[in-house]
Amino acid sequence: MTGLIGRKLGMTRVFDAEGTHVPVTVIEAGPCPVVQVSGSQVQLGFGAKKPKRTAKALAGHVKKAGLEIAPRVLESFPVAGDPPKAGETVTVAIFAEGDRVKVTGVTKGRGFQGVVHRHHFGGGPETHGNTRHRKPGSIAPGTDPSRIIKGKRMPGHMGARNFTELGLRVVKVDTERNLLLVRGSVPGPMNGLLTVRKQGGRSRHD
Repeated sequence: MTGLIGRKLGMTRVFDAEGTHVPVTVIEAGPCPVVQVSGSQVQLGFGAKKPKRTAKALAGHVKKAGLEIAPRVLESFPVAGDPPKAGETVTVAIFAEGDRVKVTGVTKGRGFQGVVHRHHFGGGPETHGNTRHRKPGSIAPGTDPSRIIKGKRMPGHMGARNFTELGLRVVKVDTERNLLLVRGSVPGPMNGLLTVRKQGGRSRHD
């Protein structure tokens, strides 16, 4: 398996063998039951839905895998080698210390924000009498092309979008409590859903 579904529990710190402080994010990764195997793709589940909130189609889908309770979320992952069978459980043991992973989640929603917060504009002068402290300034040429160019950075909705943090290093794997400690921060709030996938290459934290 190349990945798991989990949720973000928060951040803390650990110390390595040399006594260096390492900031880590604690992720509850799995256990994830295998709901369906289709070719080179394996569909995993995470969490549990209340029976009264489970659609009949979903209940029938997971029943084929021998599951009595429908997972809260389903996600498909590519698999290399022999795939697991439907009904089996994939745990955090697929990861090891030192692995590189990429973590995908939904970022925190910030609502409607201006260009200073949203795009890190420098703003205008802070002098007395000035009225453009946090305004975007000119947004389009007047004569040619006489329109706002597509992709112009402007105020608008910020956050609440899918984001993937690449090249994070696995610091510790706790198989007894299904915990994965990765160096650095990951997108989303506490208890936010995440997908953790294996990734080759170096980390930007090195």
